[in-house]
Amino acid sequence: MKNWCQKDGQKPNEKYHYPQILLKNRKPDRILTLEEYRLDDGYAALEDTLKNLKPKEITQKIDEAGIRGRGGAGFPLGKKWLSIPDDAPFPRYFVVNCDEMEPGTFKDRVLLHTNPHNLIEAMIIAGYAISARKGFIFVRPSYETLSQILERELEIARQEGYLGENILGSGFSFDIVVHRSGGRYICGEATALLNAIQGKRPNPKQPPPYPTTRGMWDKPTVTNNVETIVWVPHVLRHGARWYKSLAATRTGEGTKLYCVSGKVNNPGCFELPMGTRLSEIIDVHAGGMIEGSEFKACIPGGASTRFLTRKYYDVEMDFDSFRMVGHRLGTAAIIVFDHKTCLVDATLNLMEFFARESCGWCTPCREGLPYICELLRKIENGDGKAEFVGILKEMSKFLWNSYCAFAPGAMSSLESLITYFEDEIFEHIWEKKCPFKV
Repeated sequence: MKNWCQKDGQKPNEKYHYPQILLKNRKPDRILTLEEYRLDDGYAALEDTLKNLKPKEITQKIDEAGIRGRGGAGFPLGKKWLSIPDDAPFPRYFVVNCDEMEPGTFKDRVLLHTNPHNLIEAMIIAGYAISARKGFIFVRPSYETLSQILERELEIARQEGYLGENILGSGFSFDIVVHRSGGRYICGEATALLNAIQGKRPNPKQPPPYPTTRGMWDKPTVTNNVETIVWVPHVLRHGARWYKSLAATRTGEGTKLYCVSGKVNNPGCFELPMGTRLSEIIDVHAGGMIEGSEFKACIPGGASTRFLTRKYYDVEMDFDSFRMVGHRLGTAAIIVFDHKTCLVDATLNLMEFFARESCGWCTPCREGLPYICELLRKIENGDGKAEFVGILKEMSKFLWNSYCAFAPGAMSSLESLITYFEDEIFEHIWEKKCPFKV
């Protein structure tokens, strides 16, 4: 089937030219300035919103567009905003997660190094929609340069009247601060993130109550991912029908930032229609496999998603298409492995990451992950036993009894390793060495 925007006569391996919305003004050596952003209708949605729309009307428009969370869960943005009760107390808070500790994921960094004012405008509109007066941008330590850029551009926005008291003479007041985090993967979980901002240990809390009812300091709090929230000004300017038309599939909406790393010629971050096929992303936009490599598997959506085998090489990369084949889209950060890669070693590397990043709150996660690492390490080093495979299968189920979704996410690569590459595990055991290492 011809790609939805492939031109007649265009060769299948030619790079398609898709509309760029979020990365439209991407420059190789600098961010977009406020003046350049305004020339491209930047802050026009904010001005129109404050003049002509009530908070509930904004939320209804966002809900109609069907924007789904790009941080991994895919929860509808409008539904989250609407979950704040009408009689909820004040003050209310709006938090954007830019911690981005998911291995292989760097879309938010690319996005904000392209156009930080898109995020600032989106946060102000979101604050108005939920009647919040303060916003936080939660940034990881290794993004210090990004923190400095954001603080500089926030001050510029204040001087232009977009932040602070009585924004643009509307009577609405809202300000944003950059919160430098301690940098832990668990902070990607919303309640752990809010604990971290409050200066508490970042342990997750099981709802109810949900953060939109009782979040930071027991007040209503909305948390969104960077890539999710930046769509708000664009949707308000162009409408829900336009937004949905950008996708390559009927079940998708908008465009998506796909990060690609691993055994490809052109790793990077690409803005493509939601639902673009995995094969096109790898073969066309990421330049194909490096010379001498053959596709073996990939992690399609960050470390907490399952290995995707060659069988699904043409899968459409959207939430519903992935669910239909028993996988999760996650962050759509694709890590590509070739036929020379040991997936036992790759899984061990991921398990060591999760064991290190666990908050240690519950027994399955705290004790189970190091034990799994020990078994995989023995298998990889040639000291494995056949019964280890049965233990790993049992552990991959046991860790679903953890307090939050951290451990189940960690089990995705292990469970899929056993499902699709069990022969590779046994090859390590029978040969008493890793068959991929010379």
